[in-house]
Amino acid sequence: MRIDLHTHTTASDGALTPQALCERALARGVELLAITDHDTCAGWRAAEALTRRPQLIPAAEFSCQWRNAAIHVVGLGIDPDHIACRDGFARLQRSRIERARIIDQRLARLGFSDTAEEAIALAGDSQVGRPHFAQVLVERGAVASPSEAFDRYLGAGKPGDVRALWPDLAEVTRWICQAGGVAVLAHPLKYKLTATRLRLLVEEFKAAGGGAIEVVTGRPQPDLLAPLVRLCHTYALEASAGSDFHQPGQFWAEVGEVAPLPAGCQPVWERWLN
Repeated sequence: MRIDLHTHTTASDGALTPQALCERALARGVELLAITDHDTCAGWRAAEALTRRPQLIPAAEFSCQWRNAAIHVVGLGIDPDHIACRDGFARLQRSRIERARIIDQRLARLGFSDTAEEAIALAGDSQVGRPHFAQVLVERGAVASPSEAFDRYLGAGKPGDVRALWPDLAEVTRWICQAGGVAVLAHPLKYKLTATRLRLLVEEFKAAGGGAIEVVTGRPQPDLLAPLVRLCHTYALEASAGSDFHQPGQFWAEVGEVAPLPAGCQPVWERWLN
């Protein structure tokens, strides 16, 4: 069975609408799909209304922080109408707006005034983020492409690289559990933590109610997965897998192109097969 439990649409920072993502997933043989837009279930809601789509798991990717590191937790099988989700999404949206204001102030010092309002307008019903500021700079002619905007102004270590005031990892994990979902630590290798810190992260995630680790993100090198498999075994966590798809043309993160789980892992998606 082909599954993909980590994808994005125009409801957050993805390039495809929920309908286009579902069509692409079906064309690639995906049977079980989670649309995990950042801090919103809007993408899932739009896809759920379609007549032709894969089986969907209601989900979102929640932003949070742990010991001054930005961390993402995917909530699978959540009830989007539960008060924990509604209040959590509202709080995260406020954090995003506050972050946008700070980015606006920093870009103003570089000569780009009033970028926040344009970025928020570009975001529309989706979650405002740095890609929208990048598009503003492109439309103003300040840069030739979004990638140049990130290289010069918005990427890691640049003036527009602002860490939002995200809630704590344990709090976000509790929201997911209260809403009836499974909390999944997203792409743990992406955080570039030492083995000791990664183990500590997983230990505290489990203590807060975490249920799974995203062992496979896209098509990683198999030798990188052994530490994640060991962490699943040590802390009795299930394993998830997803592409982290954002846009076509990224072969390492194409919808449905998810490497098999290593042997010995308990797939989290078995909860929804029936």
